[in-house]
Amino acid sequence: MPLLEIVQTRQITATIRLDEATASQIDQYAAFLHATADEVVDKALAYVFAKDRDFQDFLRTPEAAQVPPSLRVRRFGQNGAAREAVNGAAKRPSGSVADRDSVAAKRAAGVE
Repeated sequence: MPLLEIVQTRQITATIRLDEATASQIDQYAAFLHATADEVVDKALAYVFAKDRDFQDFLRTPEAAQVPPSLRVRRFGQNGAAREAVNGAAKRPSGSVADRDSVAAKRAAGVE
């Protein structure tokens, strides 16, 4: 019998990193539940947060209200374009170092 119950709620998009084995098990658990991987992660974390008594005690402290956000949350502008926000400040997505190096090499060679 599944440990998680999936109910639709308002959602945001955030970027996280996982161990490869964890990601694989998320996919397997999602298939087992006939749910999405997003739903599995959301409900699994909600389950852990609710069951962790020390965490529940922490949430009642003033310190919990002052924790700076650390998730990379993707916000959508009026034109539908995605912007990522880290620690509450919007940031423009930047290319990788390889992308920037490739552009710099093309400029140096006079090719664009």
